Amino acid sequence: MPRYLIGVDFQPGTDPTPMEEWAPEEIAAHLDYYAALNRELEANGELVATTILTGPDLAKIVRVDAAGAPVVTDGPFAEFKEWLAGYQIVDVESEERAVEIAALVSAVPGPGGRPSGQPIHVRRVMDEGGASDVEGMREYLRTADGVA
Repeated sequence: MPRYLIGVDFQPGTDPTPMEEWAPEEIAAHLDYYAALNRELEANGELVATTILTGPDLAKIVRVDAAGAPVVTDGPFAEFKEWLAGYQIVDVESEERAVEIAALVSAVPGPGGRPSGQPIHVRRVMDEGGASDVEGMREYLRTADGVA
């Protein structure tokens, strides 16, 4: 079955109120919803992995210099709202099911208990061997450019 990354970034949904300003019970409802959703996906055998990432202020960009030594630069580098906040990897029958799960993630409660409506990324995880050879890499690059 195909696997998909369901990605959450720091973009607000329908209510732009930062979580730092939410009431404790609103944050608890938000976290409880995610926990229940993850339990359901796990029980269905669909959840492969899930994690919350540290904020972009703790990010590092690593490059190698000419001598092969790491050169580390502290972040953030892109706009805060564009940084991945967390993700789930799901193993599902179809892209349609991945989209259904993304809609459930977007429905996580926000301020006042209303569904957040936050935009959620859905990206298929490449099959094993997908870009491990020249032809696979060319195909990947075609899809990355939006040509395919």
